[in-house]
Amino acid sequence: MAAAREEAAAPLLLPPSPLQAGGSDDDEKEESCGRQWAREAGRLGYLALPMVVVSLSQYAVQVSSNMMVGHLPGVLPLSSAAIATSLANVSGFSLLYGMASALETLCGQAYGAKQYRKVGADTYRAVVTLLFVCIPLSLLWVFMDKILVLIGQDPMISHGAGRYLIWLIPGLFASAVIQPVTKFLQSQSLIYPLLLSSVATMAIHVPLCYVMVFKTGLGYTGAALAVSISFWLNVAMLVGYVMFSSSCKETRTPPTIEAFKGVDVFLRLALPTALMICLEWWSFELLILASGLLPNPQLQTSVLSICLTSVTVFSTLPFGVGAAESTRIANELGAENPGGARKAVRVAMTITVTGAVIVGGALLVGRRLLGRAYSNEEEVISFVSDMVPLVCITVATDALQQGVLAGVARGCGWQHLGAYVNLGSFYLLGIPVAILLGFVLRMGARGLWLGIVCGSLMQIALMGAITFFIDWPKMAEDARERVFNEKQAEHGSML
Repeated sequence: MAAAREEAAAPLLLPPSPLQAGGSDDDEKEESCGRQWAREAGRLGYLALPMVVVSLSQYAVQVSSNMMVGHLPGVLPLSSAAIATSLANVSGFSLLYGMASALETLCGQAYGAKQYRKVGADTYRAVVTLLFVCIPLSLLWVFMDKILVLIGQDPMISHGAGRYLIWLIPGLFASAVIQPVTKFLQSQSLIYPLLLSSVATMAIHVPLCYVMVFKTGLGYTGAALAVSISFWLNVAMLVGYVMFSSSCKETRTPPTIEAFKGVDVFLRLALPTALMICLEWWSFELLILASGLLPNPQLQTSVLSICLTSVTVFSTLPFGVGAAESTRIANELGAENPGGARKAVRVAMTITVTGAVIVGGALLVGRRLLGRAYSNEEEVISFVSDMVPLVCITVATDALQQGVLAGVARGCGWQHLGAYVNLGSFYLLGIPVAILLGFVLRMGARGLWLGIVCGSLMQIALMGAITFFIDWPKMAEDARERVFNEKQAEHGSML
């Protein structure tokens, strides 16, 4: 495991001289570039494929809980659990994930620069900061039922969602530990502990959730408690690995008071990272809420929910590539190898575009099968089939964003630019266009989704332009400055 970690962090090899290997200059250049591309693709694949499984396993914990609740008598338990899960993701888990993603910059660049103690110190700061953030979030969840009633939601569903959220609060605090530890291991290319722990958590969660929902009398609140228990089991597995594994020997540092003095440095990256991720996430949630105001809201909301769920599932592949890319970029910039970072972007772009073409083509060919996977109603199936071309565009833009551009932003540390781009793309263009098309021009769900597509295309254009004009040597200098500007203070804190 340690050997694999060292290999993944090593800079790319320069092509050998033609005088050393013989043959023509062109043949040697082509051969060496091919070998470098294959080597980088292997490194990205080593990180990306397990991260896809990790993402799917973590997503499946909450999905399987809702599936269990769906088999309880009546529609109220499922409605309450579905609304509570959506609110939990929007107001809690997405924020924690976004803030923790700042560690992809801090820990990734520190590890590439061989400042191993800084990797551990930054992780401690992130865990403590996120645990404090959970306090006001948990208070918000406690009063969420009253908030839902105030904004006009059904009182019975609001009360049920509030109860579900209260039982999810322990899971919120567990997520405040899981996310930073995940980034801590990811920055060192220690992916397989994440893979094993997430799969084991999922395997434990399914029977646990069944028992909590159907055998204890807790009903739908048992599903929320099962999620919280499963998250803490995941915490125990990850923390246990970090504490006792020799692979973390160099980055495992003692938690001292002095180690938390750089919280402001973490927050300067964490807040824009959270905004960059959450602004896009929230725009799609607003899309679903707006569909409830359309004529025939049950059909419109159902179709948009099916489309959004499908996009979420398909985004796991570019998510894995983006996580791998950000790790490779951060490691290479920290090691003063801007050429290696640039090559990681190019390889990630090739993989992502290829995957988007394959997935989009498969969706178009089986456009009616997508609707049949969720419903037996012909009206729903036909509507989903008509939406598939727009879904394919979203799959492609999401693949480029998650698989390439967001990874570049996190690896380089320019998340603040990503936040500005997402704010302008979705809230100054996408959502206003969606409202115009959906309500004023009466295009319904198609208009709402088309508006978000416009925002996504603007997002890709702006972030693509920023990425194209990146000064990679300057990025490497900035990374080294970020890593070493507190080196002396952290060195003293660890003595």
